[in-house]
Amino acid sequence: MERKHLCAALLLWAIVYFVLPVSSDNLLRVGLKKQSLDVNSINAARVARLQDRYGKNVNGIEKKLGDSDLDIVSLKNYLDAQYYGEIGVGSPPQKFKVIFDTGSSNLWVPSSRCYFSIACWFHSKYKASKSTTYTRNGESCSIRYGTGSISGHFSQDNVQVGDLVVKDQVFIEATREPSITFIIAKFDGILGLGFQEISVGNATPVWYNMVGQGLVKEQVFSFWINRDATAKEGGELVFGGVDSNHFKGNHTYVPLTQKGYWQFNMGDFLIGNASTGVCAGGCAAIVDSGTSLLAGPTTVVTQINHAIGAEGIVSMECKTIVSQYGEMIWNLLVSGVKPDQVCSQAGLCYFNGAQHVSSNIRTVVERETEGSSVGEAPLCTACEMAVVWMQNQLKQKETKERVLEYVNQLCEKLPSPMGESVIDCSMISAMPNITFTIKDKAYVLTPEQYILKTGEGITTICMSGFAALDVPPPRGPLWILGDVFMGVYHTVFDYGNSRLGFAEAV
Repeated sequence: MERKHLCAALLLWAIVYFVLPVSSDNLLRVGLKKQSLDVNSINAARVARLQDRYGKNVNGIEKKLGDSDLDIVSLKNYLDAQYYGEIGVGSPPQKFKVIFDTGSSNLWVPSSRCYFSIACWFHSKYKASKSTTYTRNGESCSIRYGTGSISGHFSQDNVQVGDLVVKDQVFIEATREPSITFIIAKFDGILGLGFQEISVGNATPVWYNMVGQGLVKEQVFSFWINRDATAKEGGELVFGGVDSNHFKGNHTYVPLTQKGYWQFNMGDFLIGNASTGVCAGGCAAIVDSGTSLLAGPTTVVTQINHAIGAEGIVSMECKTIVSQYGEMIWNLLVSGVKPDQVCSQAGLCYFNGAQHVSSNIRTVVERETEGSSVGEAPLCTACEMAVVWMQNQLKQKETKERVLEYVNQLCEKLPSPMGESVIDCSMISAMPNITFTIKDKAYVLTPEQYILKTGEGITTICMSGFAALDVPPPRGPLWILGDVFMGVYHTVFDYGNSRLGFAEAV
């Protein structure tokens, strides 16, 4: 998906960090401070939604710690959710806290000319007049977010990341930040580590310039994210190689299937030991350090939340489908009607040449929003989910009554509009493992690893680490493996060989 006018960051939580001196092994570490999780902050910052990030239509290099040509940014964990680091822009360097985000490709920081946005009052601002290496560009640009946008203009200056100084980097000076998200955020800006294909304005990403200017020996960077809530060190971002202290065994590498995001093909997805069947033939997935949770199709996330006892908002459309059309859907499936034709034969969807939409809103779709997404057709979407669930139960030879009861229960577990679901903390030990299959290897997440805890004692709240995100074909279904996954599996972003590597983190 092109990102000329659209990129976003999932701002579920925020992190701050500080720079530590270069150690005796010539590696710079940037530490992040941990603070207690604040439910109010979570709710306020959740407004930048996943859908607007990805759209609705929408030979191992393992250098050892101590190699002098590695640049290490040490991270500390704030709220077990986002990981930030400090960079410098200009000469002398002006300091900014940024998200190192593999899901976007631009660098932006607030501008000193940001006069009318409250967010700019609370964050560091770039002052071009204070830099001896500043070069004017002036081309206007904007980046859309879930509940707002930033806008400004391109500028050019030196950018310091750890010990590395990237010369003549084109970045965005944000002169408007109207979203409340940016007001409460602990970070100042974002440093994208994705590919140029999704760069707004086709600006060359910082990582590309690191490689092009010969600042790294190997064309690879790697993330270690520490999910230990009691640890002082929250993780590391290594440019130019891999820190062998933070993984065990060897990395398993999988080739990239599409440049833009760090995208690859993922195999079967299991709840406990049972396949969901959704990705048995393969699913597109990306690794995204800018996303706190694991995001996937609503159909599967609902099954996960049902299996772990998570409680979401009841979907009236879903329950309506079960009560009024459940038996019809069952009979159509049993009679041999193809699953992708069931909802249209039931009169709930029709095919508009690209995808199914609800027959109830056909006139509106044709007149005003031709080609609109399935997300605008709730009954059609609910029917298609019910078909997936029923078909899976049919394979297990369950009775009609039990299947309809099961689907109705899944309806009650549909995530809330922002995708989050809460669970009973006392039930964690009884929850199933969740398994991703990547290149025929199982990557298991235990309940302790995919459940997020907030608060302490009787005020503790446990949240499911899975959020719903529906990206229709041909781009989707799409899974986003965010910090919940990266915290368990050390990840190598091998730019030189167009692949990703995963190993168990330590």
